[in-house]
Amino acid sequence: MEKTGVRQKKEEEREQKRLLKLEKEKERMYALFEYEREYAQYPYICGIDEAGRGPWVGPVVAGAVILPKDCDILYINDSKKLSEQKREELYEVIKEKAVSWAVGVVSAQRIDEINILQATYEAMREAISKLIPQPNLLLNDAVIIPGVDLPQVKIIKGDAKSASIGAASIMAKVTRDRMLLEYDKLYPEYGFARNKGYGTKEHIEALQKYGPTPIHRSSFIHNYV
Repeated sequence: MEKTGVRQKKEEEREQKRLLKLEKEKERMYALFEYEREYAQYPYICGIDEAGRGPWVGPVVAGAVILPKDCDILYINDSKKLSEQKREELYEVIKEKAVSWAVGVVSAQRIDEINILQATYEAMREAISKLIPQPNLLLNDAVIIPGVDLPQVKIIKGDAKSASIGAASIMAKVTRDRMLLEYDKLYPEYGFARNKGYGTKEHIEALQKYGPTPIHRSSFIHNYV
């Protein structure tokens, strides 16, 4: 009986800790909707973010997400602050619960043609154009997107300050990472599944040994080949 009592007490303590952590996460998420509350007069608020500006390989991907006004999703954050497993889990939750979401993908060849900044804007415009319904306001991570006839709010480090932008960063990051896993099957020598296209020592050595692939950004690697 004594052992049962001790076990029960430990279970109660664990449950109390779990509930406390859950309460703290709800408080964090409430704070993360500050901008969405500030602009609540807009029916459809869209968060915008990108993944893949820095890597040497593959496309830049932009995410666009409209979350519901009564959104109850927890654990949204800047995608870089989340584990791969957590990003994958949240990708599926956001996909299910968002009012609308989309991604825009601009290729390595296009990046070489117009530069990475313009390619990023192009990916963002593509993502926005796919949304149904169309948004009334954009919350952007650190940029104002040219060529978009919508009110825009530029938020520095927005993926860690706005739930909508954080959600967009997750959709963009998971989409691009899944593409890199497929590239890794085509070009296993470069370690794309591990380095995600960034210029690691392994990647540089493979470039110098095998040369660039059709998905490399020529403008990013000219110092290495």
